[in-house]
Amino acid sequence: METRTHTYAGTDVTVTWSKTRCIHFAACVRGLPDVFDPDARPWIQPEEAPADAVAEVVARCPTGALHARLADGTDPEPEPTEAVVTVDANGPLFLRGSVTVQDAEGEVLLRDTRVALCRCGLSQHKPLCDNSHVDAFTDDGTLPADDAPTIEAAEGAELVVTCRPNGSILVVGPFTMTGADGQTVAKGKAGLCRCGHSGRKPYCDGSHRDAGFVAP
Repeated sequence: METRTHTYAGTDVTVTWSKTRCIHFAACVRGLPDVFDPDARPWIQPEEAPADAVAEVVARCPTGALHARLADGTDPEPEPTEAVVTVDANGPLFLRGSVTVQDAEGEVLLRDTRVALCRCGLSQHKPLCDNSHVDAFTDDGTLPADDAPTIEAAEGAELVVTCRPNGSILVVGPFTMTGADGQTVAKGKAGLCRCGHSGRKPYCDGSHRDAGFVAP
């Protein structure tokens, strides 16, 4: 999967940024405006803050567009201990954990600890979000009132996302699904809508068939 990655090297920490995966959530800009300044050139200047502070803010990026490496080549981001899928109001699905995104044949498209998946059906970089939901998609991000746990709470951070051709995404956990209102439910498997038409968002209800949704 092409991610158009740019590298910004500092003495103690190097930051990489994927333009393709960035949706301008701006957690980095809010966290360290001296380092992450969209009006500056280059817009990322790792020398403007201690390496540990830069790494901590980079880890706040929910899409995985930003990553950091210390001078010794190590990744300072802590290993995930649990998997979480968060439904963003009027926006994407934010995944955190040891996430593998694959196609229906099992070919790995992406591995990361932070991923944003399109759920409006309009992204030009499916299955990733590209901000196409802005002004074109409306959903409050809450879980259905009758939602219930499908597994007992379990340890582990492995999360496998399989893109079904012209259909939903299958997410296999164990993971915690979190609505935009903070409601949570434990899951082991869920078929999630990525066409934007389901009447039971964030879950798939088969609406992609009538909508003529097309995606690999």
